[in-house]
Amino acid sequence: MAKVTMPQLGESVAEGTIGKWLKQPGDHVDKYEPLVEVVTDKVNAEVPSPFEGVLREILVEEGATVPNNAEIAVIETADDGAGATDSASAAPAAPTAVAEPAATDAPKQNATPSPPTDPGTAPTPTVAAGPAGSDERGPAEMAAAASAPPVATATAPSAPPASADPDARMTPAVRRLLREHDLSPAQITGTGGGGRITREDVLKVVEAIRTGAAVPAAPATPPQAPTAAPAPPSPAPAGSRAGLPSPTTLAFPEGADEVLVPTTKMRQGIAAQMTRALQAPHAYVQMEVDVTHLMAARDSAKAAYQAKEGIGLSYVPFVVKAVAEALKRNPTFNAHWTEQGLMAKRRVNVGVAVAVEDGLIVPVIRDADTLSIHGLNVAIADVANRARFGKFKVDDFGGGTFTVDNTGYLGTNLVMPILNVPEVGIVTMEAITKRPVVLSTPDGDVIAIRPIMNMVLGVDHRANDGAGGAALLRDIKAWLEAVDAETPIY
Repeated sequence: MAKVTMPQLGESVAEGTIGKWLKQPGDHVDKYEPLVEVVTDKVNAEVPSPFEGVLREILVEEGATVPNNAEIAVIETADDGAGATDSASAAPAAPTAVAEPAATDAPKQNATPSPPTDPGTAPTPTVAAGPAGSDERGPAEMAAAASAPPVATATAPSAPPASADPDARMTPAVRRLLREHDLSPAQITGTGGGGRITREDVLKVVEAIRTGAAVPAAPATPPQAPTAAPAPPSPAPAGSRAGLPSPTTLAFPEGADEVLVPTTKMRQGIAAQMTRALQAPHAYVQMEVDVTHLMAARDSAKAAYQAKEGIGLSYVPFVVKAVAEALKRNPTFNAHWTEQGLMAKRRVNVGVAVAVEDGLIVPVIRDADTLSIHGLNVAIADVANRARFGKFKVDDFGGGTFTVDNTGYLGTNLVMPILNVPEVGIVTMEAITKRPVVLSTPDGDVIAIRPIMNMVLGVDHRANDGAGGAALLRDIKAWLEAVDAETPIY
């Protein structure tokens, strides 16, 4: 039997929560097929199966939190199949319901859970703790339900009426959970801060529908509490930072001078990571980059590129390409800081900061130095789309060696970035603005209007000094200013 363990989703992540099992005991699983959705303080990610075989046992139920490398499931591989068949034939006589699958081939035998009356089957409590309200029950569970007169009725309660706040806030994972169970926000009473709908709120309603219990009533108006802000009457305005208070998401109860804004698990994780990061001595280097030729090259190529590839061409892949090339010339920045010293990395894995609801994550573009601008653009667009729907992969995180932060889309001109430790460097790309600059010509200096982008490099001063940082940023600047219509996209 092969054991599946909890993966580590990022250097600073020590544990994970089982969000949803995508397979149930008895199901066949292909290698690298999504097996389970894991929730951490930073991200939700689908974990692929490291083995091919039959999921024999789920060791950790949904909602449970376990440390990295803890065993969470058992998969019976092809190497175990022969032994399992032999042991099954040597087993004592069983009831007729159990003897029936014994006549089939081994894979089907494994794929059909035994009825609850057989004490030797895969653990029923784990299966019962699966996604509440789902219709993905095995034949044994359906048979058991049909044979239990008090419970097996055809009159399941209907979904709650749509009388709650339809614009209640929630995370992408909770929104996806609603879609999976054909529910709407208006049917769920949010108990989180400011009326936010939590995963537990949804599961309570789903479980009530499944078991026939009373469905939690949704009030006709958003809940009001004397010590908490009421649910927001409308979504946060476009352009506001998700998860942070704004005039439409934070309100003070009458007579209150203050209100506590609860932190999400992601925000708590960010706070812990930033506290660790600021223990590193930061130094900063800033330069102005003339992107006249870069803008011209991108503008001339973007229409044909979008028609051919179906996605837009942004400035980010150009910057990531410049960073990857510069890191090869400045290898002490493509590294991690350890207690033993600087751990230089051969592979150039560039993290790209992506804003999501309630926080910021840094998925990694692996081997960025081997990708073309098109390859980088596809990889960045892919991870951005998956970020929008919360569909991350385990390989999206961990192993980053340097970070690029596109703060400029928010209109910033000078941001002092915090290192993504244990990395020793991070660079921002700020907003492109037109500025007067002095140009040298054969006839003397002239003043011209040029598009300029500030770039700020954050340096771990334990690993590198300001001179090394200036050399790295100078190489990035030189690559970007050399881009022209002849620069290959593919």
